Amino acid sequence: MIVDLVILFLAGIVGGVLNSVAGGGSFVTFPALMAVGVPPVVANATNTFASFFGYLSGAYAFRQQLVGHGKQIKIIIVVSFIGGALGAFLLLWASEATFKQAIPWLLLFATLLFIFGGQINRFAKSLSSNKYASQLGAVMLTLVLLAICIYGGFFNAGLGIIGLSYLALAGYTNINTMNGIKLVISSAVSLVAIVLFIVNDAIAWVEGAAVLIGTLIGGYMSAGVSMRIPQHYMRWFVIVMSCLITAYFFYVTYF
Repeated sequence: MIVDLVILFLAGIVGGVLNSVAGGGSFVTFPALMAVGVPPVVANATNTFASFFGYLSGAYAFRQQLVGHGKQIKIIIVVSFIGGALGAFLLLWASEATFKQAIPWLLLFATLLFIFGGQINRFAKSLSSNKYASQLGAVMLTLVLLAICIYGGFFNAGLGIIGLSYLALAGYTNINTMNGIKLVISSAVSLVAIVLFIVNDAIAWVEGAAVLIGTLIGGYMSAGVSMRIPQHYMRWFVIVMSCLITAYFFYVTYF
């Protein structure tokens, strides 16, 4: 048990550094939880719990950039709560076997989001500036956000990237404001999902605490790391690692 907790703690440190510098920390922490024997659905729920405080602290750090967007943020939080609850319910409803079959595809989707997130965001920005996109109503954008939040409640990895794409499509241009609102979405989705996970006893508390502490330390350490290692190197590290992990899960699931 002690060895497992040390592994999770170290995975949390690496994940915290990656989340702060390049993103993609869940590609380390989620497989680590499964590697020490946490069942797939519980590992996913526990990973959401361990990530939550990083989202929350990040949103607080961007609080000044959110001034003047109170009305939009209130609507976003409500939609995030609804979508996160639906996604968490779907996760809890799915059997361990069904979710295990879905893991490779979810990781593949998250990996592709990480690799092509910049292009997706640029495409969303181009849509927000053309005549067709300007005619998209609030209802359409709300449905897009709802779908994103359902995904986030079901599987947390990649939520921030598609959150940024939604904000670009909605017409936001200030990257600091977008990052702040993205973290609000992630915090709200994770919070409501965690409540449902707690009610259904779906969180491995000891293992999750080890990851959480490591994540907080890793996030704190990342300021020094980011000054020493160029971000594009960290990004390529995450891409290679996520591709290998995704390939591994495809192999063990289907072969």
